[in-house]
Amino acid sequence: MSSEKIIQHSEAATKFNKDVERVNWHDETLWFVRAKRDKSAHQIEDWELLRETASKIKANVLSNIHDYLVEFEANAQRNGIIVHWAADAKEHNEIVHSILAKHDVKQVVKSKSMLTEECHLNDYLAEKGIEVIDSDLGEYIVQLRKEPPSHIVLPAIHLKKEDVSETFHEHLGTEKGNINPQYLTESARHSLRNTFLTRKAALTGVNFAVAETGEFVVCTNEGNADMGAHLADVHIASMGFEKLIPKREHLGVFLRLLARSATGQPITTFSSHFKKPRDGKEMHIVIVDNGRSTQLGREDFRNSLKCIRCGACMNTCPVYRRSGGHSYHNAVAGPIGSILAPNLDMSKNADLPFASTLCGSCTNVCPVKIDIHDQLYKWRQVLVKEGHTPKAKTIAMKTMSTVLASPTIFNIAGKSGRFVMKNIPGMVNNKMNKWYDQREMPDVPQESFREWYKKNSRESKAKDNEQ
Repeated sequence: MSSEKIIQHSEAATKFNKDVERVNWHDETLWFVRAKRDKSAHQIEDWELLRETASKIKANVLSNIHDYLVEFEANAQRNGIIVHWAADAKEHNEIVHSILAKHDVKQVVKSKSMLTEECHLNDYLAEKGIEVIDSDLGEYIVQLRKEPPSHIVLPAIHLKKEDVSETFHEHLGTEKGNINPQYLTESARHSLRNTFLTRKAALTGVNFAVAETGEFVVCTNEGNADMGAHLADVHIASMGFEKLIPKREHLGVFLRLLARSATGQPITTFSSHFKKPRDGKEMHIVIVDNGRSTQLGREDFRNSLKCIRCGACMNTCPVYRRSGGHSYHNAVAGPIGSILAPNLDMSKNADLPFASTLCGSCTNVCPVKIDIHDQLYKWRQVLVKEGHTPKAKTIAMKTMSTVLASPTIFNIAGKSGRFVMKNIPGMVNNKMNKWYDQREMPDVPQESFREWYKKNSRESKAKDNEQ
């Protein structure tokens, strides 16, 4: 497990913002993906019906999760899949390690799985002497750089092709300075080819698990999950219990939503169904809780478990786009991560619900209609009541509450503020003022709105009387 000190979102975002050119590029690139999503969505007449249907299916799952889990387990076992249950990240990692140890596996190929990132599985297995190679191109790049992914769908979106070129030159011996994307991709493919052919065990995530049939579906654009799973003797799939859907026919709803919301594609290139192990091979699925039951019991926040990990909320979020995924210090960044993380640890993640403008764009694009911005607002209330906000901020908010509650104090404060800003600007335009750090302060108004309104109201009445 990582023991690094957590850097607060605001501080990490400040570091990211020092490279203005990169920030602008990051912002524009993600907005391009968001625009592709809109175009793709508008091509389907029943898009909103699809969203509503998906949301209701997920609501049904969350309300009957106990029955669907039992049904899935029974059908999966009937298919020959070995089912494991993990209460938390520690237990998940121990189960995976025990399976690998049983088969004397020292090297593993892994496709993208945000749950294993959440559980810090790579680090855990490394401590046990087991090498894990991430086979998704983006995950492979950040793994070589010893960085976590910054996006759940686009793990290396924070990097430019120049960065990738330098990384591959250092680790793969590619031609220095060659930034041709095709050349770089082929280099990674050649490097990974031997990994697929020689690993006895493969790890994958799960996009959807079907209770009715006991099968699970993994969606990728590169086919790396298929390559790993089909060439390995042992396939281990890690799944948060919320990935369940009741019936196979429901896949049609979610598969139409997932890729369009994530990247604007009509469908992922590979939507692979795993139902039973091949002869002489083993297939395991580890069903993980890790705080999900607690979130399920939080009435205001249970809907966050509907998430299908498309990343649409990240692509549209103005804060994420200009602060970078690493500023969220969690496996799942952005708006959705900001409502999932406090459930795991309020004290460590108290900063994240405040990393938002509450503009509601995340809620507008969510394919399963999670009320993300409402939950961000509600988490703020919970965190303040539980005492997880900085003392300085708490005092400032209480002071502001007193000022806003009294018209007299409000008027005095307004006049004092305008006087200071006009005559002693250094008291406002300084490093202590976080607002001033990133913005130019506005011109000082000559009068308050209340004063302006009273004056103009009197003038208007005087004109009426004259007429």
